[in-house]
Amino acid sequence: MTRVDLTTPPRRILIIKPSALGDVVHALPVLNLLRRRWPAAHVAWVVGGAFASLLEGHPQLDEVIRFERRRFGRGWRDPGAAAGLFRFMSRLRRGSFDLVLDLQGLLRSGWMTMRTRAPVRVGFSNARELAHLFYTHRVPVESTDQHAVDRCLNLCEAIGCGRGPIEFNFHVTEEDRRHVAQLVGEDRPYAVLLPGTNWPTKRWPVEYFAALVGPLRERFGLEAVVAGGPDVAGIASQVPRAVNVVGQTSNLRQLVALLQRADLVVANDSGPMHIAAALGRPLVTMFGPTNALRTGPYGRMDSVVRLDIPCSPCYSRRCSHQSCLRWLHAEHVLAVAARQLQARPRRATLSDVQSLT
Repeated sequence: MTRVDLTTPPRRILIIKPSALGDVVHALPVLNLLRRRWPAAHVAWVVGGAFASLLEGHPQLDEVIRFERRRFGRGWRDPGAAAGLFRFMSRLRRGSFDLVLDLQGLLRSGWMTMRTRAPVRVGFSNARELAHLFYTHRVPVESTDQHAVDRCLNLCEAIGCGRGPIEFNFHVTEEDRRHVAQLVGEDRPYAVLLPGTNWPTKRWPVEYFAALVGPLRERFGLEAVVAGGPDVAGIASQVPRAVNVVGQTSNLRQLVALLQRADLVVANDSGPMHIAAALGRPLVTMFGPTNALRTGPYGRMDSVVRLDIPCSPCYSRRCSHQSCLRWLHAEHVLAVAARQLQARPRRATLSDVQSLT
């Protein structure tokens, strides 16, 4: 393991992990290990605006720096966006960070790393788009199939923070919990269905989600609750007899609060799925074009259901037949759900849900 020689304890640390939601969740153990190793340090995080609500107010963070990628990308034709990008760059420089960790490993995150002018800038040796050129130290990745969380832990080990304990600490307010109670009730047992995902090829057919609603109620006594962002509204409308709260969790903390109390979560390969996995909820997640060993629910391979067919995983965003998921039927998912419900602890009620505050 490559070791980074830190002659003095860092006073100001910056994590760069702008996106996506699942990747931000995977990086949470890094925050915890940094805070345990250097409790007095100022710790900041560069995160995409769409995911900032997951981190804002987090007691282990001193500063959240929003990276508005889409807005800044208009800087060449929008003076307001150009001014915002200039302020963002200036904030990185004024931060006087002495340790920067690039957990994204792309050209734009490498560029941010360089803009800080920090004396110690650490990233992965296999960072893409020549991002590794901006680092002072490069941490090797053991395998292309190594899970994203384990890659982050490699970096933690290299800077002397060790690899454990692995904790995913989420910040949820009482207001967030009350909002969720208004949506689904305080004590009603429920299963959250998450039919959204950012790749069309990762989307289990919506009619299969609809086929779960009756069996979930009849076999397990669980009300089906369909959740997700406003972009999922069209899909969710095709799941009748389910409680539809799509678009009604106005920030990611509320989504966390909803998943914290779920008796079961059924999800595509998506960011909310990773939140459910990190929370330790009974989970079933359907995988087709992607590799669950690399980007699946960390430490929860028992929750993955997939078909072993020659073309999977293909890592393709386009497919003419989508056999890997279309041949995966509701009974496959219900069988895994039964095992998850038998093995996992009882549901949390509103009165005993705990989160980092």
